This record gives sequence, C-alpha cells and structure tokens, in this order.
Amino acid sequence: MKVVMFTHSVVSCWNHGNAHFQRGILRALAARGHQAVALEPVGGWSRSNLAEAIGEDPAPGFARRFPDIDRIDYRGFEEIEAALDGAGLVLVHEWTDPALVRRLGRMRARGAPFVLLFHDTHHRAVSAPEEMAALDLDGYDGVLAFGAVLAETWRRHGWADQVHVWHEAADLTLFKPHPQIPRSRDLVWIGNWGDGERGAELDEFLVEPVRALGLSATVHGVRYPEPARVALARAGIDQPGWIANADVPETFARHRMTIHVPRRFYARELPGIPTIRMFEALASGIPLISAPWDDSEGLFRTGTDYLRVEDGPAMRRAMRAVLDDPAMARELARNGRETILARHGCEHRVDELFEILRQIAPDRPATHAPGVHPHATAAEAVSS
Repeated sequence: MKVVMFTHSVVSCWNHGNAHFQRGILRALAARGHQAVALEPVGGWSRSNLAEAIGEDPAPGFARRFPDIDRIDYRGFEEIEAALDGAGLVLVHEWTDPALVRRLGRMRARGAPFVLLFHDTHHRAVSAPEEMAALDLDGYDGVLAFGAVLAETWRRHGWADQVHVWHEAADLTLFKPHPQIPRSRDLVWIGNWGDGERGAELDEFLVEPVRALGLSATVHGVRYPEPARVALARAGIDQPGWIANADVPETFARHRMTIHVPRRFYARELPGIPTIRMFEALASGIPLISAPWDDSEGLFRTGTDYLRVEDGPAMRRAMRAVLDDPAMARELARNGRETILARHGCEHRVDELFEILRQIAPDRPATHAPGVHPHATAAEAVSS
C-alpha cells in the first residue's frame, strides 16, 4: 500500500517533537514493504530554525541518517497531486496549512480513492478550540487523536465513531539501551521550554532538586528565555542546546536517570497523554521519575515502570533513592523497557493504524506485504 503523510517537517525535530513519531511510523511502514512518503512544505519554521542553528541545510544529514525514509518537499499543489497518485491512505497532521487541509478534504469528497485521516497531536482542541473548529474537515474519513480525552473532545464536536485513539510511541530500532556507554552523569532532561507552559514546574521538579542535591545534570532543548538559562546555570546544569533525536539514546545512556515534566495542559486538562520522551526514555532503559501526571489510560505501570512524585521534596527523595540504590534503578529501567517492547513501539501503532483502516474500509487489500512479518522490526529490536 502507498501511504502519504503530510508533516510540518520530517527532516527537522527542532522544537518539533511530532517528527519523532512520524519518522518511526514511516520507517515501520517501509520495513513491512509499504511505500511510505512524507510530504513537507518548503520553508517550514522548524527546518528553517534548525538550518540557522547548525549553519547548513539539515536535509543531506537527515538522508544519510534515515535512508529508509522517502520524502518530498512541496511548494505547490501540482507536486502534491503527483505524490498522491496511487495512495491508499493519506495522513494529514494538524500542523498542516488549513487551506491544504480543506483542499485535501475536497479531493476526498469528490471521490479520491484514498482513505483520508486527520492526525491531532496537540492540546489546541482544548486550549484553543476556535483554531481547531476553524479547520474544514468535510470529506475526511476520520480523526486520529493521541489520547482518549482528546478523542472525546472531537466526539463532542460531532465526529462520534469516526474518532480513533492513536497514541505516540518509540521507534524501537533507535531507542534501546547502550550498556557499553558508562553512566558518567547523574541526570538528563530533554525538552524545550514549552512557551512558558511548564516554567514553574521545571523550577520545582528539575532546577531546585538538582541544585539542592548537587547533581551533575544536563538539559537539552531550545527556546529557553534568558531567566530560565540563568536559573539552570546557577543550579550547575549544563545546557548544550538542541540535540538530534537520533542522538538521544546514547545521551540517555550516559546518565543515571531522567525526569518527565508534562506541560500544564497535559497534566491538568488532557490526562493520559504523556510526552513522546516518556516512551523513548523507557525504551532506552533509563530510570524515569515523573512530576504529577495521571496515567488515566493505563499506558504504563506507575511505580513499577517509573516513579511518580507529587512535589519538589518528593522529587529530591526519589532522585536520591535512584542514585543510592543501583538495584532499584536497574529494576525500574528493565520494567519500563519491558512495557514499551510489549505495547508501545511504532510497530504496535502500525498494527493499530491498519486495524482502524480495516474498520473504515474493510474492502482494502491486505495491510502487510506478502512475506513480511508484521512485527519483524519489533522482534529485531527486542533481540538487540
């Protein structure tokens, strides 16, 4: 099957965590023998900012690192129409230009042969409902929402049984332990500032515990305002800046633990939706401690796969416990990875996607290529 995915950018993950999951899905589809193509607009802000940050176009380096991802940069609709030729499934991410979202829906309504799904991976349906309400999704076959509470929001907007829960997941071909790398530092946190959506939380659960315990710590991310950078520096936290997502597993391996600090909307308004970094950290076999977050969908085993704390003092105690008890740290890492391998790899999400497709269009041809085992990639990851 030919699958076309509209992305803001698959080349750049600069302040653009959606690229992580999209890359993993494209790679999992290709591993099964499907033709998977990513379409991204020329001049997107994430890729432009990354090019400025590294001083060159990131596309050549991306192609060397991900030779199995097929992509097209588009300027106009003629390029898009050519790419859609022969497509059986089209996924349209919510950062796609609203005019293009509408035009694709019109194509489908006029009889285009592909199944057309809108993919929502943001809190705007709750935090800025007027923006999402302005999207014209007439003609779409359904909505993929990355959490049950977000799916329910779409159902209240009239989508009923056309909404499907489709969580993010880790690319298990990338995110795995690296036991050969010494854990030479105490803590790493990888995340962007978040436009002030978790400033107080980062101070309580990251900056102050690191300062109080005197830990060796590293923060990777972008768009930190000057007061935040000063606070990190005063706590003795290294700030190397942006990191390519493909380099994250080895960075996790150099540290003894990491933390999960959800943005305020996810902690309060959208429970059950973790950041993708939580999937990736657990897949990498690093002990994880989470700030308050309600795993309302039972994605993980709280207290077994990771530790959950309620406030800053509890975070300090949990950090100290992980550092002082290597056996407990190893058990947390082992348990977390076990859950990811069982349920939360991109191969699992491809299974779920094709099940959704079978519900929408039961007459579609088989959804895995002849001779390709549906879990080949995941099986390889488990054995590695």
